[in-house]
Amino acid sequence: MKTFSLTAALAAVLAASTASAVSAEPVFNRIASFAVADNLPEGVDKKSVTSAEIIAASEDGNTLVYSDSPNKAIGFIDITDAKAPKAGGSVAFDGEPTSVTIAAGKALVAINTRESFVKPSGILAQVDIASKAVDTTCDLGGQPDSIALNKDKTIAAIAIENERDEEVNDGDIPQLPAGDLVILSLKDGIVDCGSIKHVTLTGLADVAGDDPEPEFVAFNGQDEIALTLQENNYIVVIDGKTGTVKSHFSAGSVSLEGVDTKKDGALKFTGEMKDVAREPDAVKWLDDNRFVVANEGDWKGGARGFTIFDKTGKVLYENGAGLEREIAKIGHYPDKRNKKGVEPEGLEAAKFGEDNLFFVLAERASIVGVYKDTGAEPELLQLLPSGVAPEGAVAIPSRNLFVTANEADLVEDGGARSHVMLYERAEGEAAYPQIVSTEKDGELIGFGALSGLAPVKDKPGMLYAVNDSFYASQPTIFTIDATAKPAKIVDALRITRNGAAAQKLDSEGLTSDGEDGFWLANEGDADKLYSHAIIHVNKKGEIDKEIAIPAELRAGEKRFGFEGITSIGEGDDQILWMAMQREWGDDEKGFVKLVSYKPSSKEWGAVRYPLEKTEEGWVGLSEITVHGDHAYIIERDNLIGSAAKLKKIYRVALADLKPAKLGGELPVVKKEEVRDLLPDLKALGGYVIDKVEGFTVDAAGNGYVVTDNDGVDDSSGETLFFPIGTMNAM
Repeated sequence: MKTFSLTAALAAVLAASTASAVSAEPVFNRIASFAVADNLPEGVDKKSVTSAEIIAASEDGNTLVYSDSPNKAIGFIDITDAKAPKAGGSVAFDGEPTSVTIAAGKALVAINTRESFVKPSGILAQVDIASKAVDTTCDLGGQPDSIALNKDKTIAAIAIENERDEEVNDGDIPQLPAGDLVILSLKDGIVDCGSIKHVTLTGLADVAGDDPEPEFVAFNGQDEIALTLQENNYIVVIDGKTGTVKSHFSAGSVSLEGVDTKKDGALKFTGEMKDVAREPDAVKWLDDNRFVVANEGDWKGGARGFTIFDKTGKVLYENGAGLEREIAKIGHYPDKRNKKGVEPEGLEAAKFGEDNLFFVLAERASIVGVYKDTGAEPELLQLLPSGVAPEGAVAIPSRNLFVTANEADLVEDGGARSHVMLYERAEGEAAYPQIVSTEKDGELIGFGALSGLAPVKDKPGMLYAVNDSFYASQPTIFTIDATAKPAKIVDALRITRNGAAAQKLDSEGLTSDGEDGFWLANEGDADKLYSHAIIHVNKKGEIDKEIAIPAELRAGEKRFGFEGITSIGEGDDQILWMAMQREWGDDEKGFVKLVSYKPSSKEWGAVRYPLEKTEEGWVGLSEITVHGDHAYIIERDNLIGSAAKLKKIYRVALADLKPAKLGGELPVVKKEEVRDLLPDLKALGGYVIDKVEGFTVDAAGNGYVVTDNDGVDDSSGETLFFPIGTMNAM
């Protein structure tokens, strides 16, 4: 067996971003990910839920400090070598850290110590980064959220939210006590608790004015503070030296066009929303007169972009649905979030070289939009893949680094852990996205949950892909131009039954019928009333034949069925081969079936395929495709991140695919390892994705792999699509 050059393959993976960056231009690429669970103290169960929410960097840029609310701690990460971050320990508190910033080698930590919603309390703790000793604590008189420092680090501002109880009055406000703003002084980095000043904010907002709920604070170079009141849909500008309110105004509303407004298992970016409240979360100054707010829109609103204001309240730029539509083009749109969309929440702003940049964190899409501040309409430069639910970020221009803190920890569901992710700015090409969509008939083609690949006959670099049941109301066969960088989805054939979107489909694989139609492998699920079946679709996308599995196969039926389909021969000689994902009731443990079906004679058969063994999780098959004299098969475990051990392509000689009748003794085929995909899955600096779902070989003999992003549901949303080189030389 011949192996491929990993260096060549990884070089081929790198693709230009939607900004079409010139190779000489600096771009951000992710260089490392740090699982926050690796920083849990010794003796603590590593499967304990943990989180990185708000993050800051030491003055030398070598240490990261993040708030970890579930563990009532702050964590430290040594990034002296940014490509190999190391656990730096933690400091625990009697309360939940909500935010952190750094001054003179000290971490200033805002901590929620409330007894209840109606008895809010909190402290500010000053922690020496080197010794990890708590030097000082200050009583804040309420439950804190965001903390910020002015430019020379002599003034700190803390938003005292005194947040609402979502179980009371459907979460509506007012719910007293009211929040306010705390301002205090620092000298040589040491906080002066005696200098605390409370700035009253009642009577300002036109929504629940007696119950201001401050969310986020930021300073400009004139020691002015921009403060968002999220639920009040309001913004206040305050003199940081005197505590005087200088201006205040409603964040207003925005109307959106070209958005998906229904949580219906379909991506349709043709809707509109009128006059939805912006509900600003994070705020960052762009200069001494302008600031940008992230419009989370997560409460009563539905806004999903960002807005640039001047400090008098004049709207200078409104992004509307612009960022969200760009996110949809790379497959990160969270359909289950409708009508609230990608939920921009966090912000960062910094100058890198000669470029003034700001970063918008879309929590529900797990994407960071990198924008260049032009003084007028900002320019979208890149979309960076983050972990699940980016909440906080910090820029380190001195080291050309950018860092995100991703709060979601899905360990209890077997999903991704909370991660801190690092990106480096350097000349070159953006490595992500690797696949993007275009428009068809003037409408954006939404995509996600790609589960199978197949080649377009006689067209090198052209492929088909199919989505699975996540988009149950929009089953689709996509056409991909893999010669483009990034690869482009250029067409979408909707699968229909009796003139409507076909229901009860979970298409896990597809193959050409040798003419203009397709065969689909449909995985059954009794709970969803899906049937294990082979389905034929004509060139118009119409289902014209559904072939149920025979009684001999159904006798051992279980949930995990057909995961791929391929074909050998043409016309009356065509034989379809389907890969079963896992063992069924009549299978010996460690063996799964490769099932055959001959459409012309309606004959079924099967062989047995031996699975690898792992210590954790389960192992199964995800794809089967024929090229030359072999059938290529994806075999993988169901594990994610550092736990993942098996993501490989094997092959079986076609000469060994001699099916026996179902219900009897089945022959065992021999397999040969072709490629370990773990290095490919680690190449972009993220954690290893569990669902390597699709593989095929194009008309020129080049192999392509795609991962399933689960429709951005409890997932980072990343779709990895990459070539692995020629298969002809094997």
